[in-house]
Amino acid sequence: MHTDTYGQLIFTENELCDLILRDPEKSFNNIIADTEIIFDEALNLTQTPTVRKYTDPKVSVAEFDNINQNNWHMPGEYRELDIAKWVLEQCHNDSELQRAGQELLLFQERDMFNLLRYMKYLVDTMRNHNIVWGVGRGSSVASFVLYLIGIHKINSLYFDLSIEEFLK
Repeated sequence: MHTDTYGQLIFTENELCDLILRDPEKSFNNIIADTEIIFDEALNLTQTPTVRKYTDPKVSVAEFDNINQNNWHMPGEYRELDIAKWVLEQCHNDSELQRAGQELLLFQERDMFNLLRYMKYLVDTMRNHNIVWGVGRGSSVASFVLYLIGIHKINSLYFDLSIEEFLK
């Protein structure tokens, strides 16, 4: 298996056969193969879509990401959420408001509000299903906005971490 320029996993036919032998119950929804795969009927795979042949999207990586953001599974209430307003409402004092506002401008410049909405949806879903996730790692802990959303537990204001560490 390898990835293309866009980060998509692409399987060979042999790798798919190995997957089937290891896990006959494996879901093949949205799996991409490097060749035409004709074994769906033989395996009695009823799910759709099943394995699809790889085609190069022939767009820039930024365009590819933008196209796929529209395909994220996210309920309408999150798609329509005014994430900037929600984030600012989580602030308790002027320094938090100032830092959150600064970061939100940087996120907006990079057209990342949809990502923030999705992160909010992801955290809410994990909380609602008692799924545990990490306390934070890497440069993401420099973001106060991600802290407010609940992605990590590190208050970057308390530790005086610069947002530039995250949005380099």
